[in-house]
Amino acid sequence: MDGQDDILFETLEGGIRRVTFNRPQARNAFTFSMYERLAAFCNEVAEDKSVRAIILTGAGDKAFASGTDINQFRAFKTPEDAIQYEERIGRIVATLESCPKPIIAAIAGACTGGGGAIAASCDIRIGASNAKFGFPIARTLGNILSMGAFSRLVALVGPSRVKEMIFTARLIEAEEAKQMGLLHEVVPDVADLPARAEALARTIAANAPLTLRATKEAIARLRPQISSEEGRDLVLMCYMSQDFREGMDAFLNKRKPEWKGE
Repeated sequence: MDGQDDILFETLEGGIRRVTFNRPQARNAFTFSMYERLAAFCNEVAEDKSVRAIILTGAGDKAFASGTDINQFRAFKTPEDAIQYEERIGRIVATLESCPKPIIAAIAGACTGGGGAIAASCDIRIGASNAKFGFPIARTLGNILSMGAFSRLVALVGPSRVKEMIFTARLIEAEEAKQMGLLHEVVPDVADLPARAEALARTIAANAPLTLRATKEAIARLRPQISSEEGRDLVLMCYMSQDFREGMDAFLNKRKPEWKGE
């Protein structure tokens, strides 16, 4: 494991690497440093022939990852802050998605916001029976997903489902997530999730790596490519609004926000 304990990197038998988001006290919310180290790891293993499969998971049973730590937004003041944030996260999630190694997300508990975006960029998602998937941003911060995140979600479940998820801000339980296509499999007992993820990783790791790599790349090429400029007006509309400041303050002070649409 590396020395920084908020994100752990392990080497398992059979060419499997496991990455654990290790901030259970914060529901495994991501700091900017965690995002960058996840991207660096993906770049590091991309051409490493000894790595055959990757598992992403969260420490504890309360959350896979609950998105970006809200404290990271406190310094936001200018339009450039908002644009740079979305472009930074977009770059990192795209790096994860384009990693040529098969990636499994093993999800227990909340998989929300940026955590949901990370899971959506993985190749296979399995969840414990307590997994909950969603993007409650319309209820919490009043911000927006990146265009890349919207594109991945629409590819997974369709535009109507994505609208319903965002509009209602509800969290989707494991079995419904499986029916929708957000999860491939539900493991009944949370305690069995790590072993099942490893077994699935070993199955995948035993197969022809070039076939797996080509399959990932072929499917990626089928999805429309979105430029980094697309959607900037939407990012600014949300992040520069009074509602976003209100959402942050309400979240940090554990009260219900009062939206004004301004």
